[in-house]
Amino acid sequence: MSPGSAIVIVSHNSAECIEDCLRSATAGNDWLVVLVDNASTDATVEIVRRVAPNIRMLLNQQNTGFAAAVNQGIKVAECETLVLLNPDTVPAPVSVDRLRRALAPDSVGAVGGLLTKKSGSPEIGFTVRRFPTLGTALAEILLLNRMFPRNPLNRRYRCLELDYTRMQEVDQPAGACLAIKRKAWEDLGGFDEGFFPVWFEDVDFCRRLHSAGWRILYCPDAVFLHEGAHSVSKLSFRDRQCFWYRNMLRYFAKHHRRREVALLRVGIVVGLLFRALLSLVGVGHSDISVGEAVRGYWDVALRCVIKNSSVDGYRK
Repeated sequence: MSPGSAIVIVSHNSAECIEDCLRSATAGNDWLVVLVDNASTDATVEIVRRVAPNIRMLLNQQNTGFAAAVNQGIKVAECETLVLLNPDTVPAPVSVDRLRRALAPDSVGAVGGLLTKKSGSPEIGFTVRRFPTLGTALAEILLLNRMFPRNPLNRRYRCLELDYTRMQEVDQPAGACLAIKRKAWEDLGGFDEGFFPVWFEDVDFCRRLHSAGWRILYCPDAVFLHEGAHSVSKLSFRDRQCFWYRNMLRYFAKHHRRREVALLRVGIVVGLLFRALLSLVGVGHSDISVGEAVRGYWDVALRCVIKNSSVDGYRK
């Protein structure tokens, strides 16, 4: 046992995956487990009470967003070693202990593990990424990455040629499994709750860690099966688009110059127009109507690019 170690899980309508996560997270170790439920309307809470009745569970009456719920759980945990674990992530035996050991050096502020698919192959392009740049963001929103996934910008950003068998210093491990040192967490003041309800809060946190002089490591021996996107997939198409673009703009406003944010806004409008035109000719989303896609893209342009005021205080 390692006193002062905690696993923090945030759930939101996670009934289909939370049982496997909890059974693995609580098996064979004495870590404190704190689960913050963000107003689930499915059977998540009932499953948690049945599977892991002794963990600490906080029930929010409304969805406060991922960042706020993580801050809430870590405040309650009061431990020196903190592991954020998504409910659709299943740790292999002793993986959380390996994260803790990798986090031990004084200079290390955070450590991410290896995320795998059901086949056992690494989630290349998601497990570890570099910090976004204007170029990598434009390549994404202008569909360059979809048309030419091996282009140099995408290869670098998504670390497509990384040696996933080697422990190494990285920019941004995925927040699906991320060990954080308490001192580093407190130095930065936790997650920025303005990234609501999800997306870019972990990128922003790692960027601030790096700027503060903390090292961030990738530990390939800490293995986690990852299903992915179980909560965000339940959002409406319009909300998914709005939250992602709005939080990307917030991130760039915090960490990039005003000119780059302005160029990004132009790129988003061009990219949305391109996507809307593709929808009109029948290329794109098969699960929604053409009208819903076009209305969704217009809503993003209006709410997140033209009227977005959430980033104004960060412009450089």
